[in-house]
Amino acid sequence: MATVPVYCICRLPYDVTQFMIECDACKDWFHGSCVGVDEDDAPDIDIYHCPNCEKTHGKSTLKKKKNWSKHDTGQSTDIKAVQNGSQVFIKELRSRTFPSADDVVVKLSGSQLTMDYLEENGFNEPILAQKKDGLGLSMPAPTFYISDVENYVGPDVGVDVVDVTKQTDSKMKLKEFVDYYYSTNRKKVLNVINLEFSDTRMNSIVESPQIVRRLSWVENYWPDDALLGKPKVTKYCLICVKDSYTDFHIECGGASVWYHVLKGEKIFFLIKPTSANLSLYERWRSSSNHSEMFFADQVDKCYKCTLKQGQTLFIPSGWINAILTPVDCLAFSGHFVHNLSVEMQMRAYEIEKRLKVKTLTPFPNFETACWYVGRHLLERFKGLHKANKQPAPYLIHGAKIINGAFRAWTKKQALLEHEDELPENMKPSQLIKDLAKEIRLSESFCIYLNHFCLDCNKIYLLYYLFTIPR
Repeated sequence: MATVPVYCICRLPYDVTQFMIECDACKDWFHGSCVGVDEDDAPDIDIYHCPNCEKTHGKSTLKKKKNWSKHDTGQSTDIKAVQNGSQVFIKELRSRTFPSADDVVVKLSGSQLTMDYLEENGFNEPILAQKKDGLGLSMPAPTFYISDVENYVGPDVGVDVVDVTKQTDSKMKLKEFVDYYYSTNRKKVLNVINLEFSDTRMNSIVESPQIVRRLSWVENYWPDDALLGKPKVTKYCLICVKDSYTDFHIECGGASVWYHVLKGEKIFFLIKPTSANLSLYERWRSSSNHSEMFFADQVDKCYKCTLKQGQTLFIPSGWINAILTPVDCLAFSGHFVHNLSVEMQMRAYEIEKRLKVKTLTPFPNFETACWYVGRHLLERFKGLHKANKQPAPYLIHGAKIINGAFRAWTKKQALLEHEDELPENMKPSQLIKDLAKEIRLSESFCIYLNHFCLDCNKIYLLYYLFTIPR
């Protein structure tokens, strides 16, 4: 059994509060404070070499300076910038070529997408299921359409509608949007991306994939009788007309997300959540004119993935993505946070807090979910240790990150900001102490097991040396 990962020249585990950078040579991660790299300077580094690798691979190199705006011609500064989502932008986007997502997307059948598969291989790359068979996914019949959504949800329900050209949102009644959808003369490109329907009649005919229900913190660990209700993030209906566009974003709370296209088609532009890309994203998103800059131009690679009718896509935590709808489309989706991606979820959550960006698809009370998960992991670790068993390494690693966040959230100077998300009847200090104890027990066993394996290898080597005839 592997030990909890340690990094940097200090050989300490990941700490959500500290910036880290990856060495392009040895692939280890280093605290910026340990190797003298400031977080604000990291996006300008093209190739980074740690102090040890500098000796053999040379010094780190910086990126060539370039104007990120795709609108700058070097001529007049009076040229009006193109707004992301405008007709001119969509036309340009359709004409561009991107690396195929086949390089990063894993294709699995529904029956292959299991807990055993994810625990063995991780959930770090997007997964595409070309058919819903075996996913445990329930969808309406193919004859289901927008008017049926209105019937099941209710015509007077208020929905957030995005004006794609302006990238602004407003409120409409669902009936008003359906009338717009069926009109023959659409003067605007409008879409609905956050119609959460778990409290409506449509809930009974749509079921999220079984693997999502197995993984979800909200589904599994949030008490039904909690004073704070469960976050409404599990079932969204997306009604998007042709040329709808959602700009680059990271899901709130670092959530993973699933999409299923019932009718039409969607195109996803996917960017890996490397440390450099996340820093670039944060800088881009905090810029006052980010809506006039195509973020994909700032990164090395942006992959294009087309999701066709009847297909399901799972996007892991932290992946930066934008979505284009090339034809009218009806789709369903849901957000979920889980134990396989704790480190990335926490990193994305920290970025979200720093950016203070309002979104139509928030993940409310993310910290509350973490507290419930911490309590669950404590009881799970206790049960395993009592049975002389050990938690999986990814659970130990996730528990350390969560417990580190608990310590940060309960510091005297930070408590006021975080105490509203502390669940009722929770004793944070005791939980932090007890969880730390169980983590230490697991790590001690891992160290013992590693030493035992090394001793076994030595014994085998001696046996080989002294028993094999020369």
